[in-house]
Amino acid sequence: MKKILITGGAGFIGSHVVRLFVNKYPEVEIFNLDKLTYAGNLENLSDIDSKPNYHFVKGDIVDAPFINALFEREQFDGVIHLAAESHVDRSIANPMEFIFTNVVGTVNLLNAAKSIWQGHYEGHRFYHISTDEVYGALGDTGAFKETTPYSPHSPYSASKASSDHFVRAYHDTYGLPTVISNCSNNYGPNQFPEKLIPLFINNIKHNKSLPVYGKGINVRDWLYVEDHARAIDLIFHQGKTGETYNIGGNNEWRNIDLIKKLIEIMDRKLGRPEGTSLQLITYVTDRAGHDLRYAIDATKLRTELGWEPTIKFAEGFEQTVDWYLSHEEWLNNVTSGSYQEYYHKMYGE
Repeated sequence: MKKILITGGAGFIGSHVVRLFVNKYPEVEIFNLDKLTYAGNLENLSDIDSKPNYHFVKGDIVDAPFINALFEREQFDGVIHLAAESHVDRSIANPMEFIFTNVVGTVNLLNAAKSIWQGHYEGHRFYHISTDEVYGALGDTGAFKETTPYSPHSPYSASKASSDHFVRAYHDTYGLPTVISNCSNNYGPNQFPEKLIPLFINNIKHNKSLPVYGKGINVRDWLYVEDHARAIDLIFHQGKTGETYNIGGNNEWRNIDLIKKLIEIMDRKLGRPEGTSLQLITYVTDRAGHDLRYAIDATKLRTELGWEPTIKFAEGFEQTVDWYLSHEEWLNNVTSGSYQEYYHKMYGE
């Protein structure tokens, strides 16, 4: 491939994917398409923005004429689609925004790819990145497989489930060379601080309350973002057309246990007596439709493509805390303005 479009490349996961592809494939032109909403930050890519094979395009995937013109002009060989509204709380407050971006935006990209490739699909690929939340919730045992029926419970997961269905439909109906992956919770550098780990790092640092939904017993599987980027690279280049691959960290934590571990690390790094920040925990009314447990079975990805996580959680967690503590300016820049307004609306502080 000569030209690859990565949507949402200024966001958390997207910026790590863009960096990996720009550095690993210098002979390929990498186009980063991002709307630069609150979670899109070009500071995330300041280390590679002068690379000759990197191009940034500001635009909205909901704008079909713009997307069609971009595809017609650049004639992309491949698409890695990460652009999405992704925060469940925001989807509850404003579901229509998620429908437009996650569903309509995805279909616009599918239409544009189908139009320029015109049935000549050899050497082309449309890769759609999704979430484990489309599968719904698990009990105390079991894990999501690629064959697990969809059962989304939030507007966010419903919008991602819909976009997954459209991607499969375009493969089955038009023969579009698609592939999908569904991943567990990511953590690591550059994540916008509305998500649990960076939010609580920032709050602990400033002695602000730590709002824990319900009793904090919801379980999530955590994966270091750079391991996810490696999986995306592998699936994009070696995954089978028309297939779905689950990506997981094999690393389940109850929210409250994760938060207590984070407090332990933060108190140590900030020079506070161990457990000092436990007093910041505040239990708040549980989120509507809050899924109890997610867990991913990534056997297919391991056996077919040889992928496994390489970053142990203890190592990745320490690295993540260190990154946020050493990037105070980045954190201050993204926690201003509209984000503060949103935070007050959601948590009343």
